[in-house]
Amino acid sequence: MSEQEYTRGRLAKAAGCNLETVRYYEKEGLLQKPRRSQKGYRLYNNVDVRRLKFIRRCRELGFSLAEIRELLSLVDKHNYTCADISDITKKHAEEVKSKISDLNKILKTLQEMAGKCRAGNSPDCPILEALFE
Repeated sequence: MSEQEYTRGRLAKAAGCNLETVRYYEKEGLLQKPRRSQKGYRLYNNVDVRRLKFIRRCRELGFSLAEIRELLSLVDKHNYTCADISDITKKHAEEVKSKISDLNKILKTLQEMAGKCRAGNSPDCPILEALFE
């Protein structure tokens, strides 16, 4: 079976993202430089589709570009163990847990502020007063 070739637009469609996303990840160095057709079009293959899907999934899970770069570097160098990947994932999970905690504090504060408001027609607003503190 021959390797399928993709233009940048077809790559984006195959990976479920938009063209600007492909450009961005190329610029960031997450996607490797593609070969060019005789007419100068960038040409990608199934490996590139898989890599772009990997990047997309990592982003969906909140991994930073630096974390994705680290994961891809390990994969590209074939220099990793499952424990290495687990360590990166656990660290990221702790960061997510911390963000959730921070968001819960923000939610509680917002709810308390809204709870003090009578939502009347008066310009006196306890929410604004709290925000100006």
